[in-house]
Amino acid sequence: MSMLKYLTRRILMFIPLAIGVIAVVFVLIRLMPGDPIARMAGTLATESVIQSLTEQLGLDKPIWEQFVIYVRGVLTGDLGTSLNTGNPVAEDLILRIPATLELITYTMFNCILIGVLIGARSAINEKGIVRRIADVYGLIAGALADFWVGLMLIYLAFFRLGWAPAPMGRLGILTAAPPRITGFILVDSLLTGNWATFAEGFAHLFLPVFVLTFCMMGQIMKMSRSSISDILKSDFIAYSKMMGLPKKVIRRYAIKNALPPVVTMIGFVYGFLLGGAVLVETVFAWGGLGQYVTQGVANRDYAAIQGFMIVATIFSMLVYLVVDIVYMIIDKRIRF
Repeated sequence: MSMLKYLTRRILMFIPLAIGVIAVVFVLIRLMPGDPIARMAGTLATESVIQSLTEQLGLDKPIWEQFVIYVRGVLTGDLGTSLNTGNPVAEDLILRIPATLELITYTMFNCILIGVLIGARSAINEKGIVRRIADVYGLIAGALADFWVGLMLIYLAFFRLGWAPAPMGRLGILTAAPPRITGFILVDSLLTGNWATFAEGFAHLFLPVFVLTFCMMGQIMKMSRSSISDILKSDFIAYSKMMGLPKKVIRRYAIKNALPPVVTMIGFVYGFLLGGAVLVETVFAWGGLGQYVTQGVANRDYAAIQGFMIVATIFSMLVYLVVDIVYMIIDKRIRF
């Protein structure tokens, strides 16, 4: 019952937060320089054509009235129509969300598996080779932009060596996507037994996942190392050593007690990846939410930008909700 009350309270908090985010985004994007109507109509459009399009899209109304109309549409599932694609924004988002989720989920899995492992190892053996490699990597990863790393890898792995496929999306232009079940190319290929598509999807996925993992894993690694190192220096670990407990048991206790801040950092990185993968998606022509909102910003596509921000807000709130629940499960001192 305490868990149910906590979930209900947090979900109710989502409503004013979501409305606030929508309102802020709604106002800010209309302060962007440039006129979407003029861009849509073209340079040869007459004043009457521009006026007609403005009235058709409702941009001639006061901004508060535009906001009320938009919120009313959101409540009914209508996020507007994209000026760039000509499709309902909701359909565009549903089509593109699996591509982004596949990219960032595999990235997050690698960050957790490798980052926590390296962080734990470098904390346990502070003078070992793993610690030195982690220190060098932490400096490099924090100084490089993900899109630059992606461009360099494309040049090296695709253009120079020919090891990677062309950065033209999730599959080659001659390969048909497997039947849509989850929207994840690898998962759907496995479920349908399409091994050739699985291999090609993995080949296209490898470089962008590697780029994001390389650039984002450092935060989780540093938090893991710092947290575990602090726990290893605590009094209860010193007492455990005095009692003669095996090293494996002591390390297991240390890692378990160091997990809460690591879980918080994992949730932060996962939520950040949804928007942080924008440039990487653009570099690899991934066809996900990042590329979609980039095109929306370039074309002053208000509906597309607003739709992306709604998805990003809901995604972030759900991620942080899960993080809070996991945090409370692994740390028994916290109550709902």
